[in-house]
Amino acid sequence: MRMALWPLLLCCVLPVHAEDKALNLYSWSAYIPEQALKSFKQETGIQVKYDIFDSAEALDSKLLTGGSGYDVVFPASSGLARAIKAKAVQPVEQAQLKHYANLDPELLAKLASADPGNRYGVPYTWGTVGLGINKQAVTKRIPDAPLNSLDLLFKPEYASKLKDCGIAVLDSPQEVISIALNYLGHAPYSTDATELKQVQQLLSELQPNLRYVGTGRHIDDLAKGEICLALTYNGDAAMAAARAGEAKQPFEVLYRIPREGTLIWFDTMAIPVDAPHPQAALAFIDYMLRPEAIAELTNSVFFANANSAATPLVDPAVSGDPDIYPPQEVRARLFSEQLLSLRTQRERTRIWTSFRSQY
Repeated sequence: MRMALWPLLLCCVLPVHAEDKALNLYSWSAYIPEQALKSFKQETGIQVKYDIFDSAEALDSKLLTGGSGYDVVFPASSGLARAIKAKAVQPVEQAQLKHYANLDPELLAKLASADPGNRYGVPYTWGTVGLGINKQAVTKRIPDAPLNSLDLLFKPEYASKLKDCGIAVLDSPQEVISIALNYLGHAPYSTDATELKQVQQLLSELQPNLRYVGTGRHIDDLAKGEICLALTYNGDAAMAAARAGEAKQPFEVLYRIPREGTLIWFDTMAIPVDAPHPQAALAFIDYMLRPEAIAELTNSVFFANANSAATPLVDPAVSGDPDIYPPQEVRARLFSEQLLSLRTQRERTRIWTSFRSQY
């Protein structure tokens, strides 16, 4: 009887064993800390394949088409919201995550605007969109420059003085338009036609003083002194500052959160609905919720993480930087991403296409 059952038992055990020992990740380049990845493999015996995407659109395409073969993906909160709506991701079983309690409740609440109840995404890193600044170049041209204000970008009397040293803006219509609406005193996700017309006017006034619209390029350009102001992610500005320091440039690159308020972004860990190894995915997510694992990432890429228990392990120069880990009064002025209707997205895309057509 036992002999007769053995082939059946073998066929049932092997797939589970195979599932436990494989994991396919899809993320940005250099976005999973090397030591954490090595330790995870050693501890679990799970073999990890790490594929890289270079744009949110590439991730969207893989995730929304289905059959990607990935177990854990790293969408921004807006991409997560789209994936939830498309039923492309599965709920994360929080009860299986021993380290979930390490997450900051306030940040979970902000992420919930894109993921109600925090059912589908686990926050990985977070930060803000603000101003990357070549301090010496800007203050040379504007001695009393308001370095923590979007006036530098949006008021022609300031931006015209910085045109010669170079201004760049992220190529991200939903983010930039929301920031512009907030700057004008409107709700960041307003659909009011008059208010959107004001944004269009604001962007048209910026156009003559702008060097380019793009993503990624401004990191090196800030580090080399080829531009002096960029509306960018805090981590990008921090990388530019580090590169400028390593190259012993005769200037300092700063990042400032706008005093008018700005967007708080999240990158999350999520499990595709058809992930081939969901248990291995949960094991990896729980591993990255360990303080030492996520602190390694923050110390290398200068993005804050949502893990309160990790803060003591973060380099004090990073955790003590108010433009990376902002104080409560600044956090109160940050707004989260929201999923917009397709109609509203198209309307904003039209405004953006008109704005960036010259670049």
